Amino acid sequence: MHDDRTLVEARLKRVLDERIRPAVYPESVPLDVAVWHAPGEPVPVVDGLAATPEPIEAGARWGAPWGTSWFRVTGTVPEAWAGRTVEALLDLGFDENMPGFQCEGLVYRPDGTPVKGLNPRNQWVRIGAPVEGGEQVRLHIEAASNPVILDYHPFLPTQLGDKETAGSAPQYRLERMDLAVFDETVWQLVIDLEVLGELMAELPVESARRWDILRAVERALDAVDLQDVNGTAAAARSRLEDVLSVPAAPSAHRISAVGHAHIDSAWLWPLRETVRKVARTTSNMTALLEDEPDFIFAMSQAQQWAWVKEHRPEVWARVKKAVADGRFVPAGGMWVESDTNMPGSEAMARQFVHGKRFFLDEFGIENDEVWLPDTFGFAAGLPQIIKAAGSKWLLTQKISWSQTNRFPHHTFQWEGIDGTRIFTHFPPVDTYNCSMKGSEIAHAAQNFKDKGVARHSLAPTGWGDGGGGTTREMVAKAARLRDLEGSATVVWETPEEFFTKAEAEYPDAPVWVGELYLELHRATLTSQARTKQGNRRSEHLLREAELWASTAAVRTGFPYPYEELDRVWKTVLLHQFHDILPGSSIAWVHREARKTYERVAEELGGIIEAAQRALAGEGDTALVFNSAPHSRDGVRAGAAGMPVVEGEAALAARVNGGYVLDNGVLRVEIDARGLVVSAYDRVADRETVAPGQAANLLQIHPDFPNMWDAWDVDEFYRNTVTDLVDADEVVPGEDGVSVRIVRSFGASRVTQVLSLPPGERRLGIDTEVDWHETEKFLKLAFPLDVHAERYASETQFGHFYRPTHTNTSWEAAKFEACNHRFVHIEEPGWGVALVNDSTYGHDVTRTVRDTDSGTTTTVRVSLLRAPRFPDPETDQGVHRFRHALVPGAAIGDAVREGWRINLPERRVTGSREVTPLVSVDQDAVVVTAVKLADDGSGDVVVRFHESRGGRTRAMLTAGFEVAGVTVTDLLERPLQDAAAPRHDGDRISVPLRAFELVTLRLRRA
Repeated sequence: MHDDRTLVEARLKRVLDERIRPAVYPESVPLDVAVWHAPGEPVPVVDGLAATPEPIEAGARWGAPWGTSWFRVTGTVPEAWAGRTVEALLDLGFDENMPGFQCEGLVYRPDGTPVKGLNPRNQWVRIGAPVEGGEQVRLHIEAASNPVILDYHPFLPTQLGDKETAGSAPQYRLERMDLAVFDETVWQLVIDLEVLGELMAELPVESARRWDILRAVERALDAVDLQDVNGTAAAARSRLEDVLSVPAAPSAHRISAVGHAHIDSAWLWPLRETVRKVARTTSNMTALLEDEPDFIFAMSQAQQWAWVKEHRPEVWARVKKAVADGRFVPAGGMWVESDTNMPGSEAMARQFVHGKRFFLDEFGIENDEVWLPDTFGFAAGLPQIIKAAGSKWLLTQKISWSQTNRFPHHTFQWEGIDGTRIFTHFPPVDTYNCSMKGSEIAHAAQNFKDKGVARHSLAPTGWGDGGGGTTREMVAKAARLRDLEGSATVVWETPEEFFTKAEAEYPDAPVWVGELYLELHRATLTSQARTKQGNRRSEHLLREAELWASTAAVRTGFPYPYEELDRVWKTVLLHQFHDILPGSSIAWVHREARKTYERVAEELGGIIEAAQRALAGEGDTALVFNSAPHSRDGVRAGAAGMPVVEGEAALAARVNGGYVLDNGVLRVEIDARGLVVSAYDRVADRETVAPGQAANLLQIHPDFPNMWDAWDVDEFYRNTVTDLVDADEVVPGEDGVSVRIVRSFGASRVTQVLSLPPGERRLGIDTEVDWHETEKFLKLAFPLDVHAERYASETQFGHFYRPTHTNTSWEAAKFEACNHRFVHIEEPGWGVALVNDSTYGHDVTRTVRDTDSGTTTTVRVSLLRAPRFPDPETDQGVHRFRHALVPGAAIGDAVREGWRINLPERRVTGSREVTPLVSVDQDAVVVTAVKLADDGSGDVVVRFHESRGGRTRAMLTAGFEVAGVTVTDLLERPLQDAAAPRHDGDRISVPLRAFELVTLRLRRA
């Protein structure tokens, strides 16, 4: 037979595009349309419905950026259409290639009942099936004219990302607004031909199945009368029945489709718009669930569920019913799909506490899976947190975006820093926006790396990012792919059903140890410094507020602020969403975030002050409150008293210019350029700075990545570097025992103050940058005379080691990485810590010196970037950072100093010292939370972990009479398999393995 394959395939495309798809709606009449443009921010539904609109015609422009327009569409169903299926086609000016990234709408009936959402891939509203002739149609559309930020030429700077700079020019042109007859037979023919055409394209040319489909498609096209598609569609469908009924091979890959709409809680739109995106999507999905009995939809992020409950009660009622029916599934068990690299220990734990508790309280449902399809890498401390929250599975697909290395598994056990293992799945479909295309299904089957030992994978199915969800076309395609030769099989299932099957079939899944590092989006550790500082500060203020409020409640009867703390925690957790904290959202989002963090700081500061005053009482004695988990200047952890500071620091002129700081423990030389050329550890008789090098060196790089400006820094940025060695001033500081350095570069200015506290091996570095650069990357470098093949960086509830070398592509790809409060580098017996109060990104490199063959290990802190997309003014203005270099530091010193710089002492005058509410007997065990139980019982909850990576036994002492001790999960529920710790009165003995996390609930007598 002659090869006519390309001829038939081209025929299929043209006939579908030009004849069959247009015949889905063979008859139409225009609707009458009127519009009212809401002034300012969105208005309540009742106001939008009651407004008086003005007539508007198809083709007219509408929609200022970030505006809301209320369209009223009215019409009459022609008498001739009686008994047929009729739909309203409502095209606001959509580009079908941008679902979720442009204008959207929510359709209401005149009584305010929501019908469904409108988006580029979902423009129809069912009027009746069958419909009555002469029926009056009246619908209202709340339309959002959200501007297109990520356009066809992506990453161009735009002022559209903030309503304050976006202007008022109309963004969209109103298109088709019609009533139309819906021909379901033609629509089904479209789906038949799409499924077979897409499957055919994925099969080997030499396979018999491909040619069987080709001939069947050809026969179907022969049956279509191009002048009467509607009259011949049924005949065409009949010629496809045989090829659509051939079952899949028994060995076919098995896909669990989960309806989904990954909705970014903020990104290229502000938080207030996400509230409406969620309402549109959930309206759409509840409507689809009613029409499609096999369909299952899952939605994560308890915050988004809470928004529906608070802002759209009429939609919430439909959601609750669908949840009760088991079809609309709460997924993930987190407050938001947060970043997992940067949130601190307690914040990461509270993501699960608040997320799981919401689903338990509202629906009695507990999630076993963690659902994070789009998060930018996963910290090594996360498995233990997942387990401590009562969950056991993790799903993500983001690691498939890695630029350099391909991850070796799709299903595996992920082992964290403490040895906890979590059954993990990466969907091989490599998207969280699966649309049931044949290419996607074939890719999932071909790409799946665990063939031969497993055959199940998951496909999150539906339009996401900006929402929209699953469409009826996707459901129809899935129905044909349920059991079809040549394809993987597809069935709608819940995440729980998938994971149960996947885990059962793969009991010996391979193990991956350590972080799941995304080899992309590394610059999210630095972009939008103020957002990151707001997060870090808020986390520590929450620790302080809980610690002192619970101490005051137990000691003085101080009213514990349950509701306030709950609300603030949820606010902070929301802003850890994976496009807010990483700095990859539009200007509007980060402008609001700065204001939110200011309010959070003010409110928490008020709680802390009130609790401390209640504890200190009236008086004139100067007391220092120590919120850190270690003693400081003679004041115990969690206590208040009068500090004892020993020793003194001195400042002297340096012979060759510059100054010398000396406190008897460290001797630091600062040259005339304001660079640290020596940091001599007197105790160890050892130099810290590498020979011939200078520390506290500011370096600036050009920073113009190939894509994803706010997200990415590409390795070639290192090819060009400018050392900022010229100083405007190097003078003594105002206190007389510090050094002040001022530098100017470009349009920017840096002021630094270097200081040595008495008796401490710690060089304080306070940096203020007035930043006005564009597409530049600012680093702060410390070349250290340390030979180390690995270094430690803090993560949640412990630390994680990374290599300093680049032996393999896996190590080379980690050229920018995350730390929390410290980075630590060590030779046997001596190390150096670099601690910070608000930065996360860093890099560590090693070189061998020609002069003495010694090794220089250079740690560089990432301070600021200046990308222009999506916020063209990213980080312009004044920033303040605090760092400290700690020579001679063991890992325990790094832990202690990291807490210290983030929890500065507070001074309060009063009449009485305060003893700790809870204390531990050794510094290796770090208490991360002291609080009252969330249930209002008055029980004291204490969370702590082993911080140095070794086994230990801690003696915890309560500063009150203890009636009972319970080991709990993060939600403060008893752990059934946990042995009760030994306790004698107020003393509780707890064994801990390396990095083990423990939560105790202490019942007060």
